[in-house]
Amino acid sequence: MAFAHRLYIFHPNSGKLSVNGLGRRGLTTARLHRCLIWKGKHAVLQNIFTLIIETIASVLGGVLLLRFWIQAVRVRPPQQLAQFIFTLSDWAVRPLRRLLPGVGGYDWASLIGAALVAVICILLELGVRSALNASLIFSLSALLFFQWVFYGLIALLIIEAIFSWVNPNAPLAPFVRALNEPLLRPLRRIIPLIGNIDLSPLAALILLRVVHQLVIYLITSVA
Repeated sequence: MAFAHRLYIFHPNSGKLSVNGLGRRGLTTARLHRCLIWKGKHAVLQNIFTLIIETIASVLGGVLLLRFWIQAVRVRPPQQLAQFIFTLSDWAVRPLRRLLPGVGGYDWASLIGAALVAVICILLELGVRSALNASLIFSLSALLFFQWVFYGLIALLIIEAIFSWVNPNAPLAPFVRALNEPLLRPLRRIIPLIGNIDLSPLAALILLRVVHQLVIYLITSVA
């Protein structure tokens, strides 16, 4: 008679444990303990690798999206920030510009570069787990890409709000304000000032959250 708990089966007669799919002879308690320790270490290494990949991809993807948005809005960034952005992204943007020239005055190479970074990130993560699937890769890459877009816009709105409260004359304040202007200008036409308080950033945050949820629903439903 055997008692099963999850994947482990205990055999009272032999005093051994067996794991489903690991063979007919089973494993002694010591061997099973070593196996579980190895699997635990392997899972920890996977999590560390995934964290590193996600962090690097998020930084690169965010920089590429910021570069696209800067050129789309036609705003000149501070010199040190511009040097940081172009140094970190030129290696990806310049080769892509040979294939994707700017159409309509937009830096499509930066936008496509961010999308490719998202795809590579998902491929590396799924490759670790040996679960490659075209539909899954597309949906997860799209979710990650739009997550960068929405979180980036939300971060810009929060930074502008902090500048307005703490130091409106900060060197970066006009630059951040110019990046948010295309998003806030239509809302300011609709939402009037209430007690000299501009509620358009709050409305933009709510709108971004709603659109984000809709995009997630559409991508997951298609996948």
